[in-house]
Amino acid sequence: MERKKPQNKEESVPTGGIPRARVTSYDVAKHAGVSQSAVSRCFKPGASVSKKMRDRVMKAVEELGYRPNAIARGLITRRSNMVGVVVSNLNFYPEVLSELNKRFIERGVHVLLFSIDHESDVGSILEQMWQYPLDGVIAAAHLEPEQIAMFDERGVPLIFYNRSHQDIPVSSVCCDQTEGERMLVSQLAASGEHQLFGIVAGPKDSVVSMQRTQGAKQRLAELGFSDVEVVPGDYSYESGRRAVGRLVEACGRVPDAIICANDMMAMGCMDELRFSHDFDVPGDVSVVGFDGVKAAGWASFNLTTVAQPVESMAEAVVTMLLERVDNPDMPPEKRTFSGVLRAGGSIKR
Repeated sequence: MERKKPQNKEESVPTGGIPRARVTSYDVAKHAGVSQSAVSRCFKPGASVSKKMRDRVMKAVEELGYRPNAIARGLITRRSNMVGVVVSNLNFYPEVLSELNKRFIERGVHVLLFSIDHESDVGSILEQMWQYPLDGVIAAAHLEPEQIAMFDERGVPLIFYNRSHQDIPVSSVCCDQTEGERMLVSQLAASGEHQLFGIVAGPKDSVVSMQRTQGAKQRLAELGFSDVEVVPGDYSYESGRRAVGRLVEACGRVPDAIICANDMMAMGCMDELRFSHDFDVPGDVSVVGFDGVKAAGWASFNLTTVAQPVESMAEAVVTMLLERVDNPDMPPEKRTFSGVLRAGGSIKR
Protein backbone atom coordinates (compact mmCIF):
# COMPACT_ATOMS: atom_id res chain seq x y z
CA MET A 1 0.00 0.00 0.00
CA GLU A 2 1.35 3.44 -0.91
CA ARG A 3 2.06 5.64 2.10
CA LYS A 4 0.27 8.99 2.27
CA LYS A 5 2.43 12.09 2.42
CA PRO A 6 2.25 14.05 5.67
CA GLN A 7 -0.28 16.90 5.55
CA ASN A 8 1.65 19.19 7.90
CA LYS A 9 4.93 20.44 6.45
CA GLU A 10 6.33 20.73 9.95
CA GLU A 11 5.91 17.00 10.56
CA SER A 12 7.77 14.15 8.94
CA VAL A 13 6.80 10.50 8.71
CA PRO A 14 9.44 7.98 9.74
CA THR A 15 9.41 4.34 8.73
CA GLY A 16 6.17 2.91 10.05
CA GLY A 17 3.97 5.81 8.93
CA ILE A 18 3.52 7.46 12.37
CA PRO A 19 4.13 11.25 12.39
CA ARG A 20 6.75 12.22 14.89
CA ALA A 21 6.49 15.26 17.15
CA ARG A 22 7.01 18.69 15.60
CA VAL A 23 10.61 19.81 15.68
CA THR A 24 11.17 22.83 17.94
CA SER A 25 13.87 25.48 18.13
CA TYR A 26 15.10 23.70 21.28
CA ASP A 27 15.70 20.56 19.19
CA VAL A 28 17.62 22.59 16.60
CA ALA A 29 19.74 24.25 19.30
CA LYS A 30 20.57 20.92 20.88
CA HIS A 31 21.40 19.33 17.50
CA ALA A 32 23.62 22.27 16.49
CA GLY A 33 25.22 22.62 19.89
CA VAL A 34 24.20 26.27 20.29
CA SER A 35 21.84 28.24 22.51
CA GLN A 36 18.15 28.56 21.74
CA SER A 37 18.55 32.34 21.46
CA ALA A 38 21.14 31.81 18.71
CA VAL A 39 18.57 29.84 16.72
CA SER A 40 16.02 32.63 17.19
CA ARG A 41 18.50 35.26 15.98
CA CYS A 42 19.07 33.30 12.77
CA PHE A 43 15.39 33.76 11.90
CA LYS A 44 15.10 37.39 12.98
CA PRO A 45 15.70 39.89 10.14
CA GLY A 46 18.58 42.23 10.91
CA ALA A 47 19.74 40.31 13.98
CA SER A 48 23.47 40.08 14.61
CA VAL A 49 24.76 36.57 13.92
CA SER A 50 28.02 35.33 12.40
CA LYS A 51 28.13 33.42 9.12
CA LYS A 52 29.69 30.45 10.91
CA MET A 53 26.87 30.36 13.46
CA ARG A 54 24.17 30.80 10.80
CA ASP A 55 25.61 27.98 8.66
CA ARG A 56 25.75 25.72 11.69
CA VAL A 57 22.16 26.41 12.66
CA MET A 58 20.85 26.13 9.10
CA LYS A 59 22.54 22.76 8.70
CA ALA A 60 20.69 21.51 11.78
CA VAL A 61 17.47 23.06 10.47
CA GLU A 62 17.84 21.18 7.19
CA GLU A 63 18.69 17.89 8.84
CA LEU A 64 15.77 18.04 11.28
CA GLY A 65 13.24 19.58 8.90
CA TYR A 66 12.52 22.45 11.27
CA ARG A 67 10.10 25.23 10.33
CA PRO A 68 9.84 28.32 12.54
CA ASN A 69 6.43 28.89 14.12
CA ALA A 70 5.53 32.59 14.06
CA ILE A 71 2.62 32.16 16.48
CA ALA A 72 4.75 30.35 19.06
CA ARG A 73 7.46 32.97 18.69
CA GLY A 74 4.88 35.66 19.30
CA LEU A 75 3.80 34.01 22.55
CA ILE A 76 7.38 34.14 23.76
CA THR A 77 8.14 37.72 22.66
CA ARG A 78 4.59 38.98 23.36
CA ARG A 79 4.58 40.44 19.87
CA SER A 80 2.56 39.13 16.96
CA ASN A 81 4.82 40.76 14.35
CA MET A 82 1.61 41.82 12.61
CA VAL A 83 0.53 45.38 11.89
CA GLY A 84 -2.70 46.71 10.46
CA VAL A 85 -2.92 49.15 7.57
CA VAL A 86 -6.21 50.98 7.04
CA VAL A 87 -6.80 52.58 3.64
CA SER A 88 -9.82 54.25 2.11
CA ASN A 89 -10.39 53.59 -1.56
CA LEU A 90 -7.90 50.78 -2.16
CA ASN A 91 -7.48 51.54 -5.87
CA PHE A 92 -5.47 54.66 -5.18
CA TYR A 93 -2.86 53.28 -2.79
CA PRO A 94 -1.05 50.53 -4.74
CA GLU A 95 2.34 52.24 -4.75
CA VAL A 96 2.09 53.24 -1.09
CA LEU A 97 1.02 49.73 -0.05
CA SER A 98 3.86 48.21 -2.05
CA GLU A 99 6.41 50.42 -0.29
CA LEU A 100 4.95 49.76 3.15
CA ASN A 101 4.79 46.01 2.62
CA LYS A 102 8.37 45.87 1.35
CA ARG A 103 9.70 47.70 4.38
CA PHE A 104 7.74 45.64 6.89
CA ILE A 105 8.85 42.38 5.27
CA GLU A 106 12.48 43.51 5.58
CA ARG A 107 11.86 43.81 9.32
CA GLY A 108 10.07 40.46 9.65
CA VAL A 109 6.65 42.05 10.13
CA HIS A 110 3.46 41.02 8.31
CA VAL A 111 0.72 43.39 7.14
CA LEU A 112 -3.02 42.92 7.56
CA LEU A 113 -4.90 45.21 5.17
CA PHE A 114 -8.24 46.76 6.11
CA SER A 115 -9.89 48.56 3.18
CA ILE A 116 -12.94 50.83 3.24
CA ASP A 117 -14.75 52.53 0.37
CA HIS A 118 -15.19 55.85 2.18
CA GLU A 119 -13.32 57.43 5.08
CA SER A 120 -16.57 57.83 6.98
CA ASP A 121 -16.90 54.02 7.01
CA VAL A 122 -13.83 53.51 9.20
CA GLY A 123 -15.87 52.67 12.29
CA SER A 124 -17.17 49.53 10.58
CA ILE A 125 -13.75 47.89 10.45
CA LEU A 126 -12.46 48.80 13.92
CA GLU A 127 -14.29 45.90 15.56
CA GLN A 128 -12.75 43.55 12.98
CA MET A 129 -9.35 45.01 13.73
CA TRP A 130 -9.59 44.40 17.48
CA GLN A 131 -9.98 40.67 16.79
CA TYR A 132 -6.30 40.49 15.81
CA PRO A 133 -3.29 40.86 18.13
CA LEU A 134 -1.82 43.75 16.14
CA ASP A 135 1.42 45.33 17.32
CA GLY A 136 0.46 48.66 15.73
CA VAL A 137 -1.67 50.33 13.05
CA ILE A 138 -1.08 52.74 10.16
CA ALA A 139 -4.23 54.63 9.17
CA ALA A 140 -4.59 56.31 5.79
CA ALA A 141 -8.11 57.35 6.74
CA HIS A 142 -9.69 59.88 9.09
CA LEU A 143 -10.51 58.78 12.64
CA GLU A 144 -12.65 60.65 15.13
CA PRO A 145 -11.12 61.56 18.52
CA GLU A 146 -13.08 58.83 20.33
CA GLN A 147 -11.82 56.27 17.81
CA ILE A 148 -8.22 57.40 18.32
CA ALA A 149 -8.74 57.02 22.07
CA MET A 150 -9.52 53.32 21.55
CA PHE A 151 -5.94 52.74 20.41
CA ASP A 152 -4.57 54.38 23.55
CA GLU A 153 -6.90 52.32 25.73
CA ARG A 154 -5.68 49.10 24.10
CA GLY A 155 -2.04 50.13 24.06
CA VAL A 156 -1.80 49.85 20.25
CA PRO A 157 0.48 52.44 18.61
CA LEU A 158 -1.21 54.41 15.82
CA ILE A 159 0.43 56.45 13.05
CA PHE A 160 -1.56 58.40 10.48
CA TYR A 161 -0.42 58.38 6.86
CA ASN A 162 -1.29 61.57 4.96
CA ARG A 163 -3.79 62.51 7.65
CA SER A 164 -3.13 64.79 10.60
CA HIS A 165 -4.87 66.06 13.73
CA GLN A 166 -3.74 69.46 14.95
CA ASP A 167 -5.56 69.34 18.28
CA ILE A 168 -4.89 65.69 19.23
CA PRO A 169 -1.49 64.33 20.29
CA VAL A 170 -1.16 61.57 17.70
CA SER A 171 1.72 60.72 15.34
CA SER A 172 1.48 61.33 11.60
CA VAL A 173 3.46 61.37 8.36
CA CYS A 174 2.08 63.74 5.73
CA CYS A 175 2.79 65.40 2.43
CA ASP A 176 2.15 69.14 2.55
CA GLN A 177 -1.06 69.21 0.49
CA THR A 178 -1.55 72.98 0.68
CA GLU A 179 2.00 73.78 -0.40
CA GLY A 180 1.70 71.35 -3.31
CA GLU A 181 -1.49 72.95 -4.61
CA ARG A 182 0.01 76.41 -4.31
CA MET A 183 2.92 75.27 -6.49
CA LEU A 184 0.53 73.95 -9.14
CA VAL A 185 -1.57 77.12 -9.21
CA SER A 186 1.54 79.28 -9.39
CA GLN A 187 2.74 77.21 -12.34
CA LEU A 188 -0.58 77.73 -14.10
CA ALA A 189 -0.55 81.46 -13.40
CA ALA A 190 3.02 81.84 -14.68
CA SER A 191 1.91 81.08 -18.23
CA GLY A 192 -0.51 84.03 -18.29
CA GLU A 193 -2.86 81.96 -20.47
CA HIS A 194 -5.64 81.21 -17.99
CA GLN A 195 -8.63 83.33 -16.97
CA LEU A 196 -11.26 80.74 -16.05
CA PHE A 197 -10.36 78.01 -13.55
CA GLY A 198 -12.24 74.90 -12.48
CA ILE A 199 -11.46 72.51 -9.63
CA VAL A 200 -12.36 68.82 -9.43
CA ALA A 201 -12.45 67.87 -5.75
CA GLY A 202 -12.21 64.41 -4.23
CA PRO A 203 -14.77 62.76 -1.90
CA LYS A 204 -16.34 65.21 0.51
CA ASP A 205 -15.32 63.07 3.50
CA SER A 206 -11.65 63.05 2.42
CA VAL A 207 -9.46 65.31 4.55
CA VAL A 208 -6.74 65.23 1.87
CA SER A 209 -9.17 66.43 -0.78
CA MET A 210 -10.36 69.28 1.43
CA GLN A 211 -6.79 70.41 2.06
CA ARG A 212 -5.88 70.30 -1.62
CA THR A 213 -9.04 72.07 -2.75
CA GLN A 214 -8.66 74.78 -0.11
CA GLY A 215 -4.99 75.26 -0.97
CA ALA A 216 -5.82 75.76 -4.64
CA LYS A 217 -8.67 78.19 -3.91
CA GLN A 218 -6.55 80.24 -1.52
CA ARG A 219 -3.72 80.66 -4.01
CA LEU A 220 -6.15 81.51 -6.83
CA ALA A 221 -7.77 84.16 -4.61
CA GLU A 222 -4.36 85.67 -3.88
CA LEU A 223 -3.82 85.93 -7.63
CA GLY A 224 -7.18 87.64 -8.15
CA PHE A 225 -9.25 84.63 -9.23
CA SER A 226 -11.97 84.40 -6.59
CA ASP A 227 -14.82 83.14 -8.79
CA VAL A 228 -13.76 79.49 -9.16
CA GLU A 229 -16.16 76.62 -9.76
CA VAL A 230 -15.63 73.41 -7.75
CA VAL A 231 -17.30 70.15 -8.81
CA PRO A 232 -17.20 66.83 -6.92
CA GLY A 233 -15.31 63.69 -7.85
CA ASP A 234 -14.45 60.45 -6.05
CA TYR A 235 -10.77 60.10 -7.05
CA SER A 236 -11.65 57.71 -9.89
CA TYR A 237 -10.83 58.06 -13.58
CA GLU A 238 -14.56 57.90 -14.42
CA SER A 239 -15.41 60.77 -12.07
CA GLY A 240 -12.71 62.84 -13.79
CA ARG A 241 -14.45 62.31 -17.12
CA ARG A 242 -17.84 63.19 -15.65
CA ALA A 243 -16.39 66.33 -14.05
CA VAL A 244 -15.75 67.95 -17.43
CA GLY A 245 -19.48 68.07 -18.21
CA ARG A 246 -20.23 69.39 -14.74
CA LEU A 247 -17.68 72.17 -15.13
CA VAL A 248 -19.09 73.14 -18.54
CA GLU A 249 -22.56 73.32 -17.02
CA ALA A 250 -21.35 75.38 -14.05
CA CYS A 251 -19.05 77.74 -16.01
CA GLY A 252 -20.95 78.01 -19.26
CA ARG A 253 -17.91 76.72 -21.15
CA VAL A 254 -14.84 74.59 -20.70
CA PRO A 255 -12.45 76.30 -18.24
CA ASP A 256 -9.01 77.41 -19.40
CA ALA A 257 -7.45 75.31 -16.63
CA ILE A 258 -8.73 72.35 -14.60
CA ILE A 259 -7.14 71.57 -11.23
CA CYS A 260 -7.79 68.01 -10.08
CA ALA A 261 -7.39 66.68 -6.53
CA ASN A 262 -5.51 63.62 -7.79
CA ASP A 263 -3.82 62.27 -10.91
CA MET A 264 -6.45 59.64 -11.72
CA MET A 265 -9.20 62.24 -12.09
CA ALA A 266 -6.85 64.50 -14.07
CA MET A 267 -6.23 61.69 -16.55
CA GLY A 268 -9.98 61.16 -16.84
CA CYS A 269 -10.44 64.88 -17.55
CA MET A 270 -7.76 64.81 -20.24
CA ASP A 271 -9.34 61.88 -22.06
CA GLU A 272 -12.82 63.39 -21.84
CA LEU A 273 -11.59 66.70 -23.25
CA ARG A 274 -9.78 64.99 -26.10
CA PHE A 275 -12.20 62.27 -27.11
CA SER A 276 -15.63 63.72 -26.24
CA HIS A 277 -15.07 67.45 -26.76
CA ASP A 278 -12.29 67.44 -29.35
CA PHE A 279 -10.12 69.75 -27.23
CA ASP A 280 -6.35 69.69 -27.23
CA VAL A 281 -4.48 69.36 -23.94
CA PRO A 282 -2.62 71.61 -23.36
CA GLY A 283 -3.31 73.63 -26.53
CA ASP A 284 -6.89 74.48 -25.54
CA VAL A 285 -7.10 73.49 -21.88
CA SER A 286 -4.51 72.96 -19.14
CA VAL A 287 -4.97 70.12 -16.67
CA VAL A 288 -3.00 69.39 -13.48
CA GLY A 289 -3.21 66.61 -10.89
CA PHE A 290 -1.63 65.58 -7.60
CA ASP A 291 0.22 62.48 -6.31
CA GLY A 292 2.74 61.64 -9.04
CA VAL A 293 1.47 58.13 -9.83
CA LYS A 294 3.48 56.25 -12.45
CA ALA A 295 0.73 56.40 -15.09
CA ALA A 296 0.77 60.21 -14.94
CA GLY A 297 4.19 60.13 -16.57
CA TRP A 298 3.11 57.99 -19.52
CA ALA A 299 3.57 59.72 -22.88
CA SER A 300 -0.18 59.81 -23.54
CA PHE A 301 -0.69 61.96 -20.41
CA ASN A 302 2.62 63.59 -19.44
CA LEU A 303 0.68 65.23 -16.64
CA THR A 304 1.92 68.21 -14.65
CA THR A 305 1.50 67.13 -11.05
CA VAL A 306 2.97 67.21 -7.56
CA ALA A 307 4.67 63.93 -6.72
CA GLN A 308 4.50 62.75 -3.15
CA PRO A 309 7.83 61.34 -1.86
CA VAL A 310 6.25 57.93 -1.28
CA GLU A 311 9.48 56.07 -0.52
CA SER A 312 10.59 58.57 2.12
CA MET A 313 7.12 58.77 3.64
CA ALA A 314 6.79 54.98 3.78
CA GLU A 315 10.17 54.60 5.47
CA ALA A 316 9.25 57.28 7.99
CA VAL A 317 5.87 55.82 8.94
CA VAL A 318 7.24 52.26 9.27
CA THR A 319 10.17 53.43 11.41
CA MET A 320 7.97 55.59 13.63
CA LEU A 321 5.47 52.78 14.20
CA LEU A 322 8.03 50.10 15.07
CA GLU A 323 9.86 52.52 17.38
CA ARG A 324 6.64 52.92 19.33
CA VAL A 325 5.99 49.19 19.36
CA ASP A 326 9.38 48.77 21.06
CA ASN A 327 8.96 51.85 23.25
CA PRO A 328 5.27 52.67 23.91
CA ASP A 329 6.23 55.71 25.99
CA MET A 330 7.67 57.63 23.03
CA PRO A 331 5.87 60.96 22.54
CA PRO A 332 3.79 61.69 19.42
CA GLU A 333 5.68 62.94 16.40
CA LYS A 334 4.51 64.71 13.24
CA ARG A 335 6.61 64.64 10.08
CA THR A 336 5.68 66.68 7.01
CA PHE A 337 7.27 66.13 3.60
CA SER A 338 7.23 68.54 0.66
CA GLY A 339 5.93 67.29 -2.65
CA VAL A 340 7.97 67.71 -5.83
CA LEU A 341 6.55 69.62 -8.78
CA ARG A 342 6.72 67.54 -11.97
CA ALA A 343 6.40 69.94 -14.87
CA GLY A 344 4.88 67.72 -17.54
CA GLY A 345 3.30 68.75 -20.80
CA SER A 346 -0.30 69.41 -19.73
CA ILE A 347 -0.04 73.18 -19.15
CA LYS A 348 -0.33 75.88 -21.81
CA ARG A 349 2.91 77.77 -22.36
